[in-house]
Amino acid sequence: MKKNFIFVLAIYFLSQWNKAEAQFAGDFVFNSNQIHTIYFQLNQTNWWDSLVATYTGDYYIKVNAVIDGDSFSNIGIKFKGNSSYNNASIKKSIKVDFNLYDSTLAWDDLKKINLNNGFKDPTFLREKVCLDFFYTHGIYAPRCTYANVYLNNQLWGLYNLVEEINNGFLNDRFSNKDGNLFKGDPHGDLKYLGTNVNAYYPNYELSNNETVNDWSDLLNLISVLNNTPAASLEASLNNILNLNSWYNVWAGNILFANLDSYQGSGHNYFLYHNSTTNKFEWIAWDVNEAFGNFQQGLSLQQIKNLSPDYLPSPFGNRPLEEKLLADWNMKLNYHNALYQMLVNGFDTTSLYPLIDSLADWIRPSVYADPNKFFTNGNFETNINFDLGNIPALKPFIPARINSIMEQLLAEGYNPLNSYALPGNNSVLNVFPNPGSEMVMVNCSENEFSIFSIDGKIVMSFVSINGMTQIDISSLENGLYFIKNGAGAVNKFIVMHK
Repeated sequence: MKKNFIFVLAIYFLSQWNKAEAQFAGDFVFNSNQIHTIYFQLNQTNWWDSLVATYTGDYYIKVNAVIDGDSFSNIGIKFKGNSSYNNASIKKSIKVDFNLYDSTLAWDDLKKINLNNGFKDPTFLREKVCLDFFYTHGIYAPRCTYANVYLNNQLWGLYNLVEEINNGFLNDRFSNKDGNLFKGDPHGDLKYLGTNVNAYYPNYELSNNETVNDWSDLLNLISVLNNTPAASLEASLNNILNLNSWYNVWAGNILFANLDSYQGSGHNYFLYHNSTTNKFEWIAWDVNEAFGNFQQGLSLQQIKNLSPDYLPSPFGNRPLEEKLLADWNMKLNYHNALYQMLVNGFDTTSLYPLIDSLADWIRPSVYADPNKFFTNGNFETNINFDLGNIPALKPFIPARINSIMEQLLAEGYNPLNSYALPGNNSVLNVFPNPGSEMVMVNCSENEFSIFSIDGKIVMSFVSINGMTQIDISSLENGLYFIKNGAGAVNKFIVMHK
């Protein structure tokens, strides 16, 4: 009942949203409470063959459309994607260009949109939940919603409707659009290949300013990253790359085990040279395999326990991560970004209701989709249970929380900014650990406090003769820290039977 109330309340407030309040292009599209309806009218005699042919040549075909009741004449569409295209299904991902043939056309000021087919996601939720999380946590990334798509009045299926990374996106996010926008694709690993720009063309794309075609800024970034002495790398890199935004997107991809990214496959990102700050900004892209659905040869258990410092083998393929992890301060900044997300939204309290409300919202459209890649039962099952090698959404979240926190603590990370956490603190012990109803605290100081992982004090005590029994029955399951008056810190787990 509470879940339904929250969703209804959210829909109510969204329904009060007014176009006049829009800040970005597409605010109405992405903030609307409706699943959009898109009808494409293809008048070509062999329109399917035309779409297949234009995919190979990367061209658009001209169509008419009716979107949420509004008519559009002469817009361009084409099939898109790599693995999402190369499968036997007729449900292909689609890119839509509104002003290719008529420069006056746009939909809610959007000139392009992407319709993604959900080819590896039984839940249709991975891309939406991940991108919503990124957007609300200041990670530069496109927005996402849903659309039911029809081809010549025939329902083709439910699609993830995803914002395009183009000049409009840049102008909205950075208040400028004249800098270079590079896409790291197909293998934008940022390895140094010398000073000849031709060596970089196969693995990066310049998405704007093609006429000038000046790649010197990207080559400078790659050179600084790979050739600067370790002692001055952070200062030098921070002059040309917004490190804070990079730490955030790195942390977000690791939390969601989104390995079809720089963190794994080495692509699916954009770098924008912000002309105001003269620094590159990292933009996440194509997160449809979040929640551990792109596994780099790892087992399901290895994906759930993916290290915060994960690097694909062989060593040397991800210099931006390898060099930063080798620097104590930059590694700490990255770990801080991980921790801040863990205590500010990457939790079951925030994400479980979101998943439930979105599932309720799209369920009728999922069931009606005639060309979906999985069954209705798969949709329901994969929210709570692994489906073969596809991780379930909900259990994945506490698995990542517990694994990441344990690994950070094992490395000596201390979120309370006190002494480094030891493996066995002789002056501050808790047993049994994990504990259920009662634990004993052996403390060399008279006073100590217990903290939740977000740094809030949940209990404070005065020890008696160095040994105190504590009732923890009121604490929720999870990881806690204990700190004494001298600043020594240890950790323990509450696990009620």
